Amino acid sequence: MLSRALTESDLRPLPSRAVDLLVSLDAPPRLAAHLRAVHDVAWQLADWFADRLPLDRAAVLFGAATHDIGKVVHVEELSGPGRRHEAAGRDLLLAHGVEPELARFAASHASWTAPGISAEELVVSLADKIWKAKRVPDLEQLVVARLGGEPWEAFMALDDELDRIAGGADQRLAFQSSYPI
Repeated sequence: MLSRALTESDLRPLPSRAVDLLVSLDAPPRLAAHLRAVHDVAWQLADWFADRLPLDRAAVLFGAATHDIGKVVHVEELSGPGRRHEAAGRDLLLAHGVEPELARFAASHASWTAPGISAEELVVSLADKIWKAKRVPDLEQLVVARLGGEPWEAFMALDDELDRIAGGADQRLAFQSSYPI
């Protein structure tokens, strides 16, 4: 079932390093499906930001592909609330040789107001919300502030793109829910 979650659907495939980690950890299929959905949205966002905000695209995509990997340890957080997976995910990635600058996304994806948060971390946080069409005005405002230019124009452009991406939320949610925890 994990193999299907990692390969089926028209969602973009995860980076091979993320796939290898998920397979070696025997990740729950639903987690793999979730990570693919968020990764696909992060890919779309990275494309949109390409001419608007300098980003380390590879870091964004790896961060999105592994942001919830701590749920391998805290499986209960796949179906309920919790934040223990964040630090656990960072520690798990570090223990498997992932560089700290990439492991950070597991710990920071829900902490977008933390001091020193990078543009890449904001994009992963945004992808983790918009994949299911959840709009978070405070997060979006932080992203708009990074875009520069006329704030109102930046907001309108981002709003249009988020609406477009959110339009695919039902398919992504159906894909994720088709896999067991």
